[in-house]
Amino acid sequence: MPKLLEQVRERIRLKHYSIRTEQAYLHWVRDYILFHKKRHPKEMGKSEVTAFLTHLAVKRKVAASTQNQALSALLFLYSEVLQQPFDWLEDKLPVVFTQDEARAVLRQMEGAKWLMASLLYGSGLRLMECLRLRVKDIDFGYGQIVVRDGKGQKDRVTVLPQALKEPLQRHLVRVKALHERDLQEGFGEVYLPTALERKYPKASKEWGWQYLFPAAKRSQDPRSDAIRRHHVDETVLQSAVRDAIRAAGITKLGSPHSFRHSFATHLLEAGYDIRTVQELLGHKDVSTTMIYTHVMNKGGKGVRSPIDLL
Repeated sequence: MPKLLEQVRERIRLKHYSIRTEQAYLHWVRDYILFHKKRHPKEMGKSEVTAFLTHLAVKRKVAASTQNQALSALLFLYSEVLQQPFDWLEDKLPVVFTQDEARAVLRQMEGAKWLMASLLYGSGLRLMECLRLRVKDIDFGYGQIVVRDGKGQKDRVTVLPQALKEPLQRHLVRVKALHERDLQEGFGEVYLPTALERKYPKASKEWGWQYLFPAAKRSQDPRSDAIRRHHVDETVLQSAVRDAIRAAGITKLGSPHSFRHSFATHLLEAGYDIRTVQELLGHKDVSTTMIYTHVMNKGGKGVRSPIDLL
């Protein structure tokens, strides 16, 4: 197991995941193996993963978000380390908000949390893609957002909603004031991947490299011991969206990722070409994007119920 955990750690660091994600994923992979009496994950599959997740929910009574985190860790283990992706998960349809539901959820939010959630819906960003945005990634002139090192470590360009330009500009004024205060106090550094840090040794304090959504407090990087201002933690937005869904009276089991699903579905409903949507989402294969055609606003597979024909 130590060798496998080291492989997981190396892969996580290769993909530049946060230290918190690294710690969580290693914890769940270890827990999974111990739960199955130290069997190697290569020898296990769907039934073992399901049994472990059921144990977490029924016996340990963990929150849904905790169970999802455990699932994400196992997905990472099998797809990224063992090269055995969970094909059996592909049949699960995404949770999609209607346009009215998306508006209702966003109305329950405010400030930076509203802005982050609006970018998920308005630009089709994944949760961590949004949180890892740097100031320089927002191109107001061309009305676009550059997503760097997205899934598969690829860069892509997506739309910057016109409705979010002014709120973003106001938000940046506050972020810049925070950064300037950090600099005055002898800090102002932000995390950069190792290769970039070597290539641009002064970039970590430059305005353009600062996170678009910085954390409220500075923190110590456990790998380098440097005091930096990281981006806001993902649990902040996850909790805010969960609370907003409940406050809006929506019964769907939505999450921040439901905004990305809704972005894709609503663009297809508006008549945009599926290849365009594929590029905006950063999907490697169009077949991944095709899943949204199954949840478009057409009822069950676009069929008229016989009772409606009476």
